[in-house]
Amino acid sequence: MFTFPEPDVPPLRGGPALRWGVIGPGEIANDFTAALHAATDQRVVAVGSRSRDRAAAFADRHGVPRAHTSYEDLVGDPEVDVVYVATPHVHHAEQALLAIRAGKHVLVEKPFTTSAADAVRVADAARGAGVLAMEAMWTRYLPQSAVLRACIDRGDLGEVHLALVDVGWPHDLGGLDRITDPALGGGALLDAGVYGLWFAQFATGAPVRIDATGRTSRSGVDLQSVAVLTGATGAQASVTTTMLASTDGLPTIAGTEGKVRFTEHFVFPAAFTLRLGDTVHAWRDRSGLRGRQGLVWQAVALAAWATEGRTDSPVHSLDDSITLMRTLDEVRRQVALART
Repeated sequence: MFTFPEPDVPPLRGGPALRWGVIGPGEIANDFTAALHAATDQRVVAVGSRSRDRAAAFADRHGVPRAHTSYEDLVGDPEVDVVYVATPHVHHAEQALLAIRAGKHVLVEKPFTTSAADAVRVADAARGAGVLAMEAMWTRYLPQSAVLRACIDRGDLGEVHLALVDVGWPHDLGGLDRITDPALGGGALLDAGVYGLWFAQFATGAPVRIDATGRTSRSGVDLQSVAVLTGATGAQASVTTTMLASTDGLPTIAGTEGKVRFTEHFVFPAAFTLRLGDTVHAWRDRSGLRGRQGLVWQAVALAAWATEGRTDSPVHSLDDSITLMRTLDEVRRQVALART
């Protein structure tokens, strides 16, 4: 009788608890901190911002005891074990390096950086300092990803040949913000496309060939793209990204023995089916966490591994992040060329 493997994820409570410092008290940091305090034993003990008012407001909202008005003070805080970098993409590399130089573990919001070269800089620094640096590819740390990885690895799907994935949320193009401003690392690919390209890498391996096209704005940021990635085995993945429309986010993975189809948006805690012959088996996240509450899984994983003395994530390594950034570099390059 077929049974799904149990998700190999650390418990949300009862494991090692670290003291977190947050750089960049914006929307994602608010959601991260609220979920962390509600569902885990992890605690944010300090926040850093160049704006005194923003730091103070964040600290008041979440019961954070210390608000720093410089990033240097935040990473130098002796009560902070690990730094969460939640600023716009273009600042990730330098702020991660700042934390690493201070001897702190660091969780860097996705995308890890805005180029593969910067990803290598951060990875090399973390390895040299002996600290744990992780990309906050939080979907990889959800129970569904652990179960799906185990299904693929034990051969439930047979030989994987094809993956299809779409990620799209409409965005107001009327002004300049972190999504539309090229100076802030704007564009659909670095914001939403990183999820789809990660899923392709997860399903079919690191690409050896990339073919992409798309549309760009007048300012030069990518608005929409379609990329076909070919892995070393010949398996292929099609990744569609857009900020012009909303897509369902229900990817599929097809192999010689079975097919996976998500029935809820894969970025968040979700459900999927696995078809084996004429039989469909359904799996659903039963943690009770929904939407961005799922951000907590990556945090408890980092806490467990840092306490064990690990200096790399065993499920989404620094090399995985570098490979993903190389893919993003190339897809963005080809989309930009399609504009000319």
